[in-house]
Amino acid sequence: MLADTALAVMWVGLTCYALFGGADFGAGVWDLLAGGTRRGQAQRHLIEHSIGPVWEANHVWLIFVIVLLWSAFSPVFAAVMSTLYLPLTLAALGIIARGAAFAFRKASSELWQQRLFGACFALSSLITPFFLGAVAGGVASGRVPPGIAGGDVITSWLNPTSVLGGVLAVLTCAHLAAVYLCADAARDGRTTLASAFAHRATISGVAGGTVACAGVAVLHADAPELFHGLTHRALPLVILSIVAGVAGLILLNRRRYVVARPAAALAVAAILWAWGVAQYPAMLVGSTTVDQAASNRSVLSACLIALAVGAVLLVPSLWLLYATFQRRTPAVPEAQSEPPASS
Repeated sequence: MLADTALAVMWVGLTCYALFGGADFGAGVWDLLAGGTRRGQAQRHLIEHSIGPVWEANHVWLIFVIVLLWSAFSPVFAAVMSTLYLPLTLAALGIIARGAAFAFRKASSELWQQRLFGACFALSSLITPFFLGAVAGGVASGRVPPGIAGGDVITSWLNPTSVLGGVLAVLTCAHLAAVYLCADAARDGRTTLASAFAHRATISGVAGGTVACAGVAVLHADAPELFHGLTHRALPLVILSIVAGVAGLILLNRRRYVVARPAAALAVAAILWAWGVAQYPAMLVGSTTVDQAASNRSVLSACLIALAVGAVLLVPSLWLLYATFQRRTPAVPEAQSEPPASS
């Protein structure tokens, strides 16, 4: 019971990182695709305002997941970190480079410096979720055996399921960011920019759904246990994700941007929990279950008590942070700085 509770709490943290940190990565993707300096000025201004106060805070969820995995399920932590250290290292470097470039771009006065750091920020935002998705694909497809460095350090994350996971992670992050930015732009009365991001959200959502449908064949051939779990035990969550995703696209088309946010978030959260349900009780597919990997009761109890105490401080603080910066930004004249919706 304690092990299952610790796993559920860890999955909540992973979901929060996907919904908040993922949107930050996606914003960097749209920064990359915003266009030239003048053409992309309004979009980059909105992106900087939206993620500037919270991008560091959102990484709290990743630290939370890693620490809990290490404390509560140390054999799984050891196996994953030692087998998948290459993509994890590349993801960590991407996070560091992304944060540094984001900070330096805001502090730079020369145009060439802003372009250099902007490119670094945007490219890091693109590759980091890909590597994190590749890690998830390696675990889900059963390529991480128990023990220290028991799996192949290359094929464990360069395989069809990992590539699928990486591509889906990038598209999901881009979709979430576009949906969130629609509401931010509409709240500030920047209707043209809101429409532009709604267009991007629709494209990324349709692309993500198309890749996911094509990925069914990939999972059937490359990760049969995961495929079986998704099409049986976790099927209701998969259906919920599809329904929420379609509802989100309809709401975007009707310009109900605020309501589209929870719909998009539910679609992502549902498919993430579908993966967990499909794989449960295995933490390492084909070898290690939750009970086998769990620490003893005293460690699990101490972890859960510490998390409960920390949540009393963390959750209200994050809520205040998000609420404080969900305010109107200084208006930017649309006729001068915003791109057409189809750009």
